[in-house]
Amino acid sequence: MCGIIGVACGRGAFSKPLGSIIKEALKQLEYRGYDSVGYAVIGESLILRKAAGKLDDVAGKLNFEGVDGFVGMGHTRWATHGSPNDINAHPHSDCTGRIVVAHNGIVQNYLELKEWLIKKGHIFRSETDTEVIPHLIEELKSRGMTTLDALRRTVKTLRGTFAILVLDLDEPNKIFFARYVSPLIIGVGEGVNFIASDIPAFLKHTNRVLVLKDGELGYVSQKTVYVEHVERGVVDVSRRIRIIDWTPSMAMKGGYPHFMLKEIHEQPMALRTTINGFDESLDKAAEMIMEANNVFIAACGTSYHAALVGEYALAKLAGRLAHPFIASEYTKYLNAIDENDLLIAVSQSGETIDTLMAVRKFKGRGARVIAVSNVVDSAIPRDSDLPIYTKAGPEIGVAATKTFTTQVAVLLELSYRLGLKTGRLTKSEYLDLHRELTMVPKVVSSVIRRYEGHCKELGRRLKPITSMYYLSRGVGVPVAMEGALKLKEISYIHAEAYPAGESKHGPIALIERGFPTMFLAFRDEYMEAILGNVMEMKARGAYTIGLVPEDSSKLIEKLDYPLKMPYLTPYAASIVYVVPLQLIAYYASVERGLDPDKPRNLAKTVTVE
Repeated sequence: MCGIIGVACGRGAFSKPLGSIIKEALKQLEYRGYDSVGYAVIGESLILRKAAGKLDDVAGKLNFEGVDGFVGMGHTRWATHGSPNDINAHPHSDCTGRIVVAHNGIVQNYLELKEWLIKKGHIFRSETDTEVIPHLIEELKSRGMTTLDALRRTVKTLRGTFAILVLDLDEPNKIFFARYVSPLIIGVGEGVNFIASDIPAFLKHTNRVLVLKDGELGYVSQKTVYVEHVERGVVDVSRRIRIIDWTPSMAMKGGYPHFMLKEIHEQPMALRTTINGFDESLDKAAEMIMEANNVFIAACGTSYHAALVGEYALAKLAGRLAHPFIASEYTKYLNAIDENDLLIAVSQSGETIDTLMAVRKFKGRGARVIAVSNVVDSAIPRDSDLPIYTKAGPEIGVAATKTFTTQVAVLLELSYRLGLKTGRLTKSEYLDLHRELTMVPKVVSSVIRRYEGHCKELGRRLKPITSMYYLSRGVGVPVAMEGALKLKEISYIHAEAYPAGESKHGPIALIERGFPTMFLAFRDEYMEAILGNVMEMKARGAYTIGLVPEDSSKLIEKLDYPLKMPYLTPYAASIVYVVPLQLIAYYASVERGLDPDKPRNLAKTVTVE
């Protein structure tokens, strides 16, 4: 879960030093990790500088602006092996200091490789798994190999996941690279080429990209992009370059104080683009579900909560049972699946390692795979039988927002189409649901305008609390789970979500005067039951907050702080209701003096198991 950037440009390609270009790129990648920062540049010599801390805190010490050259790399780290300190920061070098490496991923067999290299006389300075890579390349080059030959052999030696960049003073105009599982993308420019973990790192300079696949390696120079597969040979680069229609401003804060707030406000646009982009892939997915004996849904974090909404809609509207599970628990089902089964894998980045491993294990048992992702050509869609893309644009904030709403939109439309195909929905019922979904972007925009001030006030009221419940029933339960997750991850307030009917089976023991409890009530068969749950909590002194239908007068009058939500079916409401929950979490975080874009111990894309 680190961010890496490489730039091959030739001297004078930019109006500012290469170090400044690398610094700007790292700023765009800091969401991937911010324990430490480092860079290396080749000009008249090789300069390597690194330090523990966030980019803004160590930039002066590292003096990016004072370094120029014609190739360079940068790295922002989320620690896995070794504590976040200066020595463990990337890049890492070989014994000679002529070869430097930046790496995202985990080298699983690094201990045995390190032991072997130490016996060969290599001296290690850090605690990281990454440091074996430059020493392996150094060792192989000492036997007469070129840098590319040595990297090719190194890739075959490593076990684990990796996106690797290599600079070598023996070939000072090139940045060598290799990728397996961990993301790596080439940006093809005019007289300059980039390679990075994610597109925003270089989007300011080019929107022509080549997404590398597992097992690919090669190099970029100022004018050359060379790619080969470790087993299949040279790749025709010209056939793989794609144009990304994101503007640079889409990947910037756009005047908002934080990416998270910007992305909450972008949800109407993201939803509209996603819904307008629905195509025949959803019909194909519905047919695959109809043909399958068993349907499973794998996801992590926010995507798992979206998956739970999808599971509910599939059952209620299409009569199709699915088995959602947290992707890291995939082994539970492996002995029960075969070629007649289907896995739906949901991942914003398409690179989430646990979900990717579930996909590969299920495919190994013969199951078919549908992927729901936001990133074209990422690993999970590539490994699937049918990719379906949300069109949310880049999401920089670590706490997912438009990821959830666009994923739910896709899963709802899939359920609607399946319901039509199975006869559980009439044509008229399908059209009504689809029409409502097309109106959701406008409704979300209205809810943000109407309630952002109230959410800010609730965030202020929640500032001093230490714990909170989120309660709902039916499809509201996963929405409550997502709301609780948002509060936990960015405000560090302990929050738990439960089916409201479960609150009497233990959780109610914590209720005391002033204990905040959030209720989500949808226009469904659970309205009366939710009213009863509100009364149970109020009888014990809870401070009750609620997102409730605007005509539910009984609920509104019983709640301490009601937010009256628009008239919607529970399905569309599962998208709309989460938006105030995101805003409440955001403002609680800001009120507590925290940075909601960079919650502690978290990174945007989990690419290590």
